[in-house]
Amino acid sequence: MSTTVVKTDRAPKAIGPYEQAIRIGNLVYTSGQLAIDLETGKIDADTVEKQTELVLTHLGNVLEAAGSSLNQVLKTTVFITNMAHFPKINEIYARFFNSAKPARSTVAVAALPLGALVEIEAVAYTD
Repeated sequence: MSTTVVKTDRAPKAIGPYEQAIRIGNLVYTSGQLAIDLETGKIDADTVEKQTELVLTHLGNVLEAAGSSLNQVLKTTVFITNMAHFPKINEIYARFFNSAKPARSTVAVAALPLGALVEIEAVAYTD
């Protein structure tokens, strides 16, 4: 089975030696998405709610470029720098995953790249 690199201009370019996503067969593995503004290349969103919304928008755009969507996500991993943000992240997350909710892990971390408050990665399927 061959792998395909997934790239889109509708999500931030990788800030390291990795791809936005890899598709193998009918599975898509995304890299973690940050709330990077596509015009400035920086994290300009100042609240965890705004960052979560932008992260999930980027994630959806990467999945679309791979021939998938947020509705086809099987599992996510959410990385957060402060567990007190958990309820706020859940509120935004629930709006993006309003049908069948994917399996999920949430991990508190000491820090994220570029001072981000939240990062989300996913595994999805394609039709």
